[in-house]
Amino acid sequence: MGLRRVRAVFFDLDNTLIDTAGASRKGMLEVIKLLQSKYHYKEEAEIICNKVQVKLSKECFHPSKSCITDLRTSHWEEAIQETKGGAANRKLAEECYFLWKSTRLQHMTLAEDVKAMLTELRKEVRLLLLTNGEQQTQREKIKACACQSYFDAIVVGGEQKEEKPAPSIFYYSCDLLGVQPGDCVMVGDTLETDIQGGLNAGLKATVWINKNGMVPLKSSPRPHYIVSSVLELPALLQSIDCKVSVSA
Repeated sequence: MGLRRVRAVFFDLDNTLIDTAGASRKGMLEVIKLLQSKYHYKEEAEIICNKVQVKLSKECFHPSKSCITDLRTSHWEEAIQETKGGAANRKLAEECYFLWKSTRLQHMTLAEDVKAMLTELRKEVRLLLLTNGEQQTQREKIKACACQSYFDAIVVGGEQKEEKPAPSIFYYSCDLLGVQPGDCVMVGDTLETDIQGGLNAGLKATVWINKNGMVPLKSSPRPHYIVSSVLELPALLQSIDCKVSVSA
């Protein structure tokens, strides 16, 4: 009684469906080449990129105070000045930022096997893309990987009042698809947002994509299921539905 089959799957985007981290690394390598060949920064080029990576990981963006382009150009400007000293060099910072960004977007692609999986899944369940992040940045990624046609709806955290793990963004997503939380599965690579959010909203199940076999902290949210690749999802969804049938 009260047991329900999966009717909808919510997918995270970054490092779940697309290799954002890998694309970012390729962008950094292009900037290192630029700094070394055009500006003759030798070991400083890598130091600058490492500093930017740290700044990105600690980034706090407030749309009311600045735009994401200005903020991220400032990361590069600060990293160059911290490494090389002297006056701030906004022009070089802009050159580095736009090279990193354009290279990163070029490498944000949906793999063919992921496209095939989404196409097949959508024949059986409704699919929604649920991604945290600043509106412009996430929309650029969505356009770059051309994933819109694989989903019934797309929800970007930066366009909502709250992002994952707040329950409200999950309830909004459910309303878009006309389903209940108990009908839905959340799939993502981040315990603190994807998994915790799915648990907070009372979804049917949460699936953690743990590509690197990471051992979570004891205090971390506990997903219902753990897989090493998003491509394992169809078989997992079948087993979840089979459990419902057996229980019924």
